[in-house]
Amino acid sequence: MVTNTQRGLAEFLGTFWLVFGGCGSAVLAAGFPDVGIGFVGVSLAFGLTVLTMAYSIGHISGCHLNPAVTFGLWAGGRFSGKDIPLYVIAQVLGATVAAYVLYFIASGAPGFTLPANGLAVNGLDALSPGHYSLAAGLTIEVVLTFFFLLVIMGSTDTRAPAGFAPIAIGLALTLIHLISIPVTNTSVNPARSTGPALVVGGLALQQLWWFWLAPIVGGVLGGLAYKTLGADAAKKPPIEGEAL
Repeated sequence: MVTNTQRGLAEFLGTFWLVFGGCGSAVLAAGFPDVGIGFVGVSLAFGLTVLTMAYSIGHISGCHLNPAVTFGLWAGGRFSGKDIPLYVIAQVLGATVAAYVLYFIASGAPGFTLPANGLAVNGLDALSPGHYSLAAGLTIEVVLTFFFLLVIMGSTDTRAPAGFAPIAIGLALTLIHLISIPVTNTSVNPARSTGPALVVGGLALQQLWWFWLAPIVGGVLGGLAYKTLGADAAKKPPIEGEAL
């Protein structure tokens, strides 16, 4: 029997890995002279963090790693509302610790400074990588989180091929980043947004509440949409979604 402590610790470690691996690739490797990994590499890094953790801790906590996923699975009937606080707190703590560790490592480079858009923070308007508007940024966050939940719930449905859900979910997150890094630096995850914003402060912290609102709205709508499509009602832990 998995305890709440074990599930919370799994979500903490999994979300740490997501932020450290995904944001770390953006901060440390994306722009490295001549051999930087760029948008494609960062997108793959985020997808790989979810894929690897899904296989590693999916059978412990379900590997949500994301408050929007937790709320979306609750809306879709796959997760108990009483467990939401445990998961969200663990996810935010994991993301925050990862952001501070990443900041410590990044600051070891000669001449390091922490700009307003540092540590791969999410942003709108002036803080958007492509200077996209508030409306554009919020729209893409809602739409992408909506479809992320459809992929999560569909691939973890008992009628879907067993064992492949982590691959579908990891690739979905990769695609999401390929689409939206220029717009918001891609959130679809309030915890991922919170860690870097707390370290950087300033405008990133002022805009943070938008990156809680939009992904959670998208996640809840996605969960409800899949439930409406006729998802099975099997009561089992989800992996980013579901236990393996």
